[in-house]
Amino acid sequence: MTAYIKALVVRQPGEPPAVEEVHLPEVGPGQVRVKIRAAGVCHSDLSMVNGTLSPPYPLILGHEAAGEVLEAGAGVTRAEVGTHVALNWSPPCRQCWFCQHDEPWLCSTANVAALENGSTLDGAPVHVTLGLGAFAEQVVVPERALIPVPPQLAWQSAALLGCAVLTGTGAVRSTAGVQAGQSVVVIGLGGVGLSVVAAARAAGAAPVIAVDVSAAKKALAEAAGATDFVVSGDALSKDVRRLTEGRGADHAFECVGRAITIRAAWRATRRGGQVTVVGMGGADDLVQLSALDIFSSARTLRASVYGSSDPDREVPQLAEDVLSGALPLDHLVTDRIGLAEVPAAFERMARGEGARSVVTFT
Repeated sequence: MTAYIKALVVRQPGEPPAVEEVHLPEVGPGQVRVKIRAAGVCHSDLSMVNGTLSPPYPLILGHEAAGEVLEAGAGVTRAEVGTHVALNWSPPCRQCWFCQHDEPWLCSTANVAALENGSTLDGAPVHVTLGLGAFAEQVVVPERALIPVPPQLAWQSAALLGCAVLTGTGAVRSTAGVQAGQSVVVIGLGGVGLSVVAAARAAGAAPVIAVDVSAAKKALAEAAGATDFVVSGDALSKDVRRLTEGRGADHAFECVGRAITIRAAWRATRRGGQVTVVGMGGADDLVQLSALDIFSSARTLRASVYGSSDPDREVPQLAEDVLSGALPLDHLVTDRIGLAEVPAAFERMARGEGARSVVTFT
């Protein structure tokens, strides 16, 4: 079976993405064809367009998605036709040193910004974002990129589990290990940041201080479980200390990916506290800390890649949490859009508006 499908493509850096007709490859051994039902608009997709990242072009955007298996190639055992799946943009190989040492989120063969998978545009190869290119009606992916989810799980929820929710929840649970009673500050309230807020509150953290440049995010922060909301500014560290008995937060989560906000998270954290960088920034945006500050503050600065999580194990558990009501996600979705509306969603994201836009396919 061959297929021509509609997909959102950026042809050159700096050019606006547009809906194009793309030809998908045949399904080979170990591969599956998935009909995309929902795809979230993530800041990493914007980074592929605005120059923060420099992937090869032309490029099909999108990596946070869920759908239904339409066709399975020879040897596929993970799913069959009709299986509902979330897509994993960083599927571990299970064989490299990192996978063998229980760090599949650092897999040597995963985390590829863009690659060719046999798809073509105007007869020439087109790359796919993070191995998926999920802003498309259909995708052809390796079976290890599939995570089966319960059929009763809403498509938009399944899509968010594959990136925003897993990343934010994992940062709290797996990377930082937030404990009940600890104080948390979260800087940047997109889909990932709001997921961090919800996970911190679920862990029993108090206070949970949500921070954003936009005062309009206050209602979203409170819906996610924040106990306090602060508009980011020069007085942020003082504001956080006022809410934490003068010490600063036990944990700070930076969910923007900029040097200025990483430093703000550092300053808002108590001596001996932990700063976890969840946002992905640019290679030329350097974070400067003095050697004396690092020593005397005794803070820990670390990154959280994909929530330091094993998606094959944790996405199914998160799906059960959604279905049981323990993990509500409706507050994360502020816009439901069509494929052609993704560029407008990027503009809202750049302005700091809303949380997650989700593309829905019929």
